[in-house]
Amino acid sequence: MSQAVLTQIGGVPVLVLKEGTQRAFGKEALRLNIMIARAISEVMRTTLGPKGMDKMLIDSLGDITITNDGATILDEMDVQHPIAKLLVEISKSQEEEAGDGTTSAVVLAGALLEEAEKLLDKNIHPTVIVSGFKKALDVATEHLRKVAVPVNRNDADTLKKIAMTSMGGKISETVKEYFADLAVKAVLQVAEARDGKYYVDLDNIQIVKKHGASLLDTQLVYGVIVDKEVVHAAMPKRVVNAKIALLDAPLEVEKPEIDAEIRISDPLQMKAFLEEEEKILKGYVDKLKALGVTALFTTKGIDDIAQYYLAKAGILAVRRVKRSDIEKLVRATGGRLVTSIEDLTEADLGFAGLVEERRVGDEKMVFVEQCKNPRAVSILVRGGFERLVDEAERNLDDALSVVADVVEEPYILPAGGAAEIEAAKAVRAFATKVGGREQYAVEAFARALEAIPKALAENAGLDPIDILTELTHKHEQADGWKYGLDVYQGKVVDMAALGLIEPLTVKLNALKVAVEAASMILRIDEIIAASKLEKEEKKEEGKKEESD
Repeated sequence: MSQAVLTQIGGVPVLVLKEGTQRAFGKEALRLNIMIARAISEVMRTTLGPKGMDKMLIDSLGDITITNDGATILDEMDVQHPIAKLLVEISKSQEEEAGDGTTSAVVLAGALLEEAEKLLDKNIHPTVIVSGFKKALDVATEHLRKVAVPVNRNDADTLKKIAMTSMGGKISETVKEYFADLAVKAVLQVAEARDGKYYVDLDNIQIVKKHGASLLDTQLVYGVIVDKEVVHAAMPKRVVNAKIALLDAPLEVEKPEIDAEIRISDPLQMKAFLEEEEKILKGYVDKLKALGVTALFTTKGIDDIAQYYLAKAGILAVRRVKRSDIEKLVRATGGRLVTSIEDLTEADLGFAGLVEERRVGDEKMVFVEQCKNPRAVSILVRGGFERLVDEAERNLDDALSVVADVVEEPYILPAGGAAEIEAAKAVRAFATKVGGREQYAVEAFARALEAIPKALAENAGLDPIDILTELTHKHEQADGWKYGLDVYQGKVVDMAALGLIEPLTVKLNALKVAVEAASMILRIDEIIAASKLEKEEKKEEGKKEESD
């Protein structure tokens, strides 16, 4: 609807916005926004839980992605509406902060907005609803922190159960256990204690994908996999107990930065010039050999003559290594990155029990492994075909993230909707103390929390009302807080006994971002969209100016 003209009190039309501008305001704008957000939430709802369905996403180039990973679905959907884009931002925020729980966050946001819509129909102001949601969030957060169970961050069995829960329904049971084991070992290897706190930088876990072989051929390397091959055929392809030089400098005679001219009047001068160049390169290699270097990695190039001398000296060399890979090599081997060969000393060298070039699929890679105490590790993901390898990587990424969450904040909650029902119970008890219109919003928050167990039941083909009634009844009992829905048995059972557990961090972050998104959407009472025609005209004008 064009809202370019507004009428003055005297009846004189006044042009405020340009012709063709779209404008929606008041309840109409609010309902439109809620409708869009709920539509996105409904798409995500069917993917929730171990029995959730997959989505097939086809991008503009025709590439296919098949997944039930919330963050991937929203990222690949290529949404246009600004509210839909806001929900994509939520999923990215949840993915960055917690690494899992993106689907739960979006489903919760949709449920909160659905409940808010009912309150708007009762003429309750959006500000009152937002205020009620914020109070309810504080109560839910506090209660979940109270019931969360502390765990030993070095307890590999518990960490493995957490990783397996995050991968539920995504890959086969046998592979799930194997992947969980790899994830736990990788995270514990790179975890660092600083000032009594633990930190896990997942960037120090390199994931390399190569299709071919089976998922069970996926391996953890206590070191780094460099996706390059040895530069010269005559170089050794395998070095045991390697002393490693890490360079951010070329092994070639560099051209001067300023233009220079050499006048040669005699062929002997030319020969002397080339011999000098060769002598410089040989000097570099002699220095490396004298230091006992047996493997060399550089981010820059290696001259053909230098390659020959390195091969003659029995040094394995790899050139043009990615900056991120060389930084991982520094952390894995304990070496130092040097920017000039002249400055290289024996103290700068790293160590690895084995450096070897191997053929993986149809490519060659250099494996740097058996490092003493590597602060960076690698996982080589294998699988029958490319789509399977991509999905395996996404699952492994989720597993690594949840294990890292628990290592950093060692508290867990039961899965299967148990945490949501427990939080809803606490919020309902709090609602009676609030009073006024805000009480409606607090009660609405409790109902919205039930959307998670409802969706789990629906996706498993169960009756959501029966399951919800049974769950609520169980949670009224003394030890009922750990009871959730086991979708495989179709029953309400003790989740902790089954080993179905989730990190506290994931739950709290999902609740927080869902409330923030719902609050932001409820506060919008007017949408003013510039005319697309106007934008295109501006582009044309810009092009004309450039050509002039």
